[in-house]
Amino acid sequence: MATNLKSKYADIILKPRITEKATFVSEANVHIFEVDPKASKGQITEAFKAFYKVSPVKVNIVKNPAKKVFVRGKIGSKNGVKKAYIYLKKGDKLE
Repeated sequence: MATNLKSKYADIILKPRITEKATFVSEANVHIFEVDPKASKGQITEAFKAFYKVSPVKVNIVKNPAKKVFVRGKIGSKNGVKKAYIYLKKGDKLE
């Protein structure tokens, strides 16, 4: 049954976000993940429970929009991303 849940939620949480800010806030038991742009807070919570077997206290969502850039004479765009800040209880850890 656990594999069914993992396959069901495999496309919700894409990857952990490894940045300087993410490392700093992880000391306060807050973890940042990139998530599917169509995912809701409830889906993110259920996916997190299925993968890490820890229930989050709260989930905040931040959307960074796509931006147009001009580099070396060419016009391009940076991809937008949806991030989830997942707050855990004081004694909980990710494994």
